[in-house]
Amino acid sequence: MSLTPSTRALAAIFAVSGAVHLARPEVYEPLMPRWVPRHREVILGSGAAELALAAGLLMPATRRVAGWGSIALLLGVYPGNVKMAMDSTRSRRTGIKVAAFGRLPLQWPMLKAAYAATKG
Repeated sequence: MSLTPSTRALAAIFAVSGAVHLARPEVYEPLMPRWVPRHREVILGSGAAELALAAGLLMPATRRVAGWGSIALLLGVYPGNVKMAMDSTRSRRTGIKVAAFGRLPLQWPMLKAAYAATKG
């Protein structure tokens, strides 16, 4: 199956996000729920996973498994996105709130793209 625009976009998002996770993990530390152990290691691991999934989505031989992995990753990081949105309610900065709450529904098209990638 050829690379669809949604799969290409998901791979690009994962590549950029994965690189930021590895280069600047401190950006993600405030998003981590308290119940998650070893925040730095989890952030670095998720960055590496995002890079691997980005590469996997681009390759026809690994696209299906990378699609399932992408679904798992997106569901796994969703609690961090919810925490970021809840934490933003304490901010007086409207832009922070808009970004935090705005990214919650953006997970759905990403999940849709990941699921489409599982089809091969």
